[in-house]
Amino acid sequence: MVEILRGGVIGAGVFGGHHARQYARLPGMVLSAVMDPHPDRAAVLAVPLGGRAFVDLDAFLGAVDVVTVASPAPAHAAQAVAALRAGKPVYVEKPLAVTLDEAATIGAAAAQTGLTVACGHQERVLFKVIGLFDIPEQPLRLEAVRHGAPSERSLDVSVVLDLMIHDLDLALALSVAEPVRVSAQGALGVADQWAEARAEVTFDDGFVAAFDVSRRANGRRRAMRVTYPSGEVEIDFLTHAFRNTTPYPLNADFAATPAAQDTLAASITAFLQAVRGDAPAPLVGIEDATRALDLGLRIEQALAAAG
Repeated sequence: MVEILRGGVIGAGVFGGHHARQYARLPGMVLSAVMDPHPDRAAVLAVPLGGRAFVDLDAFLGAVDVVTVASPAPAHAAQAVAALRAGKPVYVEKPLAVTLDEAATIGAAAAQTGLTVACGHQERVLFKVIGLFDIPEQPLRLEAVRHGAPSERSLDVSVVLDLMIHDLDLALALSVAEPVRVSAQGALGVADQWAEARAEVTFDDGFVAAFDVSRRANGRRRAMRVTYPSGEVEIDFLTHAFRNTTPYPLNADFAATPAAQDTLAASITAFLQAVRGDAPAPLVGIEDATRALDLGLRIEQALAAAG
């Protein structure tokens, strides 16, 4: 019989709501607690799902077995470390942290406790379903576009750590090479955060990845093209248009799969499997999340240098 785990979510915003509902519905889970500085907001989310609302971190940690950190990004590290020190495995929404020192602090706490830490780069689920990780060639070029309309969400970090970091993680996951050169240009938005950014990253084997992100576009756009020695793969993630000129069999109907239809559920399930010892690791762990953060911070530095 599967042990019932009590899930807890820190942060009662949009992402916290998604995680709370997953904990309430996944097999072997219950939603036990939601913590937020605003008790009314925590209660509105937690109570209908069978959980309790908390404002005190220690009390919250005493009521749960596993924790999702879905608070504003600057709070991720402190809350993740507190959970680990309290003996709770942690799923941290992206970005893992906002500095490399903070990421290292999470890594040290995880190493000391031996507990599972996952990071919410859930779009790897799509690449896995499509079969891109199975292509036995190294990519030559990647072009990713990710545009969204203006929103009040995630304004505590730049568009690089909010949107681009998804595609940074995917590029790093596709290539065995290391990034060696970064160039970038962008435009500032609210609270002096980068609201638009275009970056090009060159890897030590010649692979080039270009990224174009905006969170003040007129409409949504999300597409990617990956060029290999044998052909190209081009995907529109909104319309599900798919073009594959490589000789490798990829899943053009990826959008119809259960995993692609609920990537968060697939990502959390992988986390819980690692927690229970049914899998060696979550979908994305500390090392990979830190690599994506490192590259994102290097792009932010290039943006600042370019003015």
